[in-house]
Amino acid sequence: MARQILVTNALPYANGPIHLGHMVGYIQADIWVRFQRIQGHAVHYVCADDAHGTPIMLAAEKASLAPEAFIATIQAQHEQDFADFLVQFDHYHSTHSEENRLLCELIYTRLRAGSPVAAERAAMPPAIARRTIQQLYDPVKDMFLPDRYIKGECPNCGTADQYGDNCENCGAAYAPTDLKHPKSVVSGATPVLKDSEHFFFELPKFQAFLEGWLAGEVAHPSIKAKLREWFAAGLKDWDISRDAPYFGFAVPDAPGKFFYVWLDAPIGYMASFKALCEKLATDGNHRDAAEIFAEFWDPQPSAAAERSTDNGGAWPLGTELHHFIGKDIVNFHGLFWPAMLHGAGFRTPTALHVNGYLTIDGAKMSKSRGTFIKARSYLKHLNPEYLRYYFAAKLGSGVDDLDLNLTDFTNRVNSDLVGKYVNIASRCAGFIDKLFDGHLAVAMHDRTLFEDFAGEADNLRELFEAGDFASALREIMLMADDANAAIQSIAPWTLARDEARREELQQVCTSFLNLFRQLTVYLKPVLPGIAAQVEHFLNIAPLEWNDAKKPLLGHQIRAYSPLITRIDPKAIAAMLAEEAAPISPEPAKPAAATPAAKTAQDEGAGETIGIDDFGKVDLRIARITAAEHIDGAAKLLRLTLDVGALGSRQVFAGIKSAYAPEALVGRLTVMVANLAPRKMKFGMSEGMVLAASDERGGPFLLAPDSGAAPGMKVK
Repeated sequence: MARQILVTNALPYANGPIHLGHMVGYIQADIWVRFQRIQGHAVHYVCADDAHGTPIMLAAEKASLAPEAFIATIQAQHEQDFADFLVQFDHYHSTHSEENRLLCELIYTRLRAGSPVAAERAAMPPAIARRTIQQLYDPVKDMFLPDRYIKGECPNCGTADQYGDNCENCGAAYAPTDLKHPKSVVSGATPVLKDSEHFFFELPKFQAFLEGWLAGEVAHPSIKAKLREWFAAGLKDWDISRDAPYFGFAVPDAPGKFFYVWLDAPIGYMASFKALCEKLATDGNHRDAAEIFAEFWDPQPSAAAERSTDNGGAWPLGTELHHFIGKDIVNFHGLFWPAMLHGAGFRTPTALHVNGYLTIDGAKMSKSRGTFIKARSYLKHLNPEYLRYYFAAKLGSGVDDLDLNLTDFTNRVNSDLVGKYVNIASRCAGFIDKLFDGHLAVAMHDRTLFEDFAGEADNLRELFEAGDFASALREIMLMADDANAAIQSIAPWTLARDEARREELQQVCTSFLNLFRQLTVYLKPVLPGIAAQVEHFLNIAPLEWNDAKKPLLGHQIRAYSPLITRIDPKAIAAMLAEEAAPISPEPAKPAAATPAAKTAQDEGAGETIGIDDFGKVDLRIARITAAEHIDGAAKLLRLTLDVGALGSRQVFAGIKSAYAPEALVGRLTVMVANLAPRKMKFGMSEGMVLAASDERGGPFLLAPDSGAAPGMKVK
């Protein structure tokens, strides 16, 4: 029996572009959705922009746009990025929609009044409380300040310039009213305390329900353990309202009050699906939109209900609701959201699929290092399916963080996809085209590997179902290794030289193209674009999972064209160059100096700095391993520097007038190693070499005494 599945992705916030860290969760969900579909299951896949809140209101104001115009522009960019990464939503919506407003009001009023008796459950008591609280208020902007719009000294360690909810230095969490010397990020004014009445969702009333919900198979054990920590600490009421001015939905019967963005954001899943239901109802199936919506959001059979034998007992009978989210928002989806749904008389999620964070080359994404990579920057330079494959190859069933090591990324894609997978087709398809007019043989020369590959379908199905894409791809690439080893052993190119063995050659190539087709079936959720090319090449209908057990024989295929090419490291360099920090503007010219000041400047004295400022500069010994002229550059030489453990750096230095390139190779110098990369006309400069000059000449490189080694710090 086909399963009925609704899948949602975490909603991207509508105040900026999608970056590669975001893409982990969307690629993960899209692979799982595509896998379910080629199994024959019915899947609805929805998402939306999270479009409310103070940050969006202020960003729109800064851009001199109405919030509605601001979020519309961002949403169009998000949708294009997802489409170009082959993330194929059935509907993409916005939380700033009429569907979402009506659903927010419905859920709120049900929680406020208490919900009536529903199937398999008793009536819920009212769960909305009102109370007056004190908040920090910006007297200049005339607005209450969210936690992240207040900065001050940490009350725990005294570090300055910390946000109003936690300290980045010591990790302490606190209330914004605990900050010392608070300032408004919006205006710079000192905020004042002011009373305000707020609305609270009484989460503690749902602890027993949540404990029972978490007893099921709703999330990875580590996620359930993390959520249970909240029970030990004691659940707290949740503030679900904000004061005007605020971009969002007004709370019914409460002038000047708005729903907090985290109340209406998850309801956006329901709103996006509701909009999809309207499309489905008018799509020729003669079903009512409300009926379709109710199938997925009305209370479902409990986990103890009879299970379907058609799906191996994997899921209870009824529809399924799967959320794909990042681990940073687990508390909202694993506590507040199911409690809100239950209290308002709606069904709760079947499962939470949680991904970890993304790092680049082992470190957090960094704008100054050029590794805060936007989705659009990647798409300008690299094939999106390369990243889909690499992420899948690192996504297990757990919640581990994922590292995009750019060297490993290049090597793995080139080795696995080019050197193993498409290599099978490229080594055999030409013979079928040229010698047999594109016709496959009516039989394979040997079915052993084909039957082995077909026998892997059930194991791979279990791995994909569990979200263990990494293990699935390892198995698939081992199969590709077996196919390539067999090709190498049989060597069809030698058979082609003997006309007496042409029939055998046709059968051999038919065998390997069938293995290639099987691998394509298994890789199709990960590489949908390449799979579509393969389907065109093989002249077949879209592949489904069970096709891996059916050979393709006596069939005419099309001429083979290369499916993918190797990653060129220059493409990665170009992507990083695009993301590198922009060139700093020229500093303003100083005012005319007094005679005393002029004397000080002539003597070499500059503006004094503190020891903390000096400590920020990372000076390192570097060895010049290569130096060369640059066409079109009057003053610059391109230097390649060995900086020890920091690796190799490219630096453009204005020393051409003083040094011949060949005289610099092997020489030690001093460089500023933590200067932000600078995009120049001739490429990326990754630091600064120190040199001296005065009226006597220059520039002169600073050469350390012998005994120094590349990478040593200069203190």
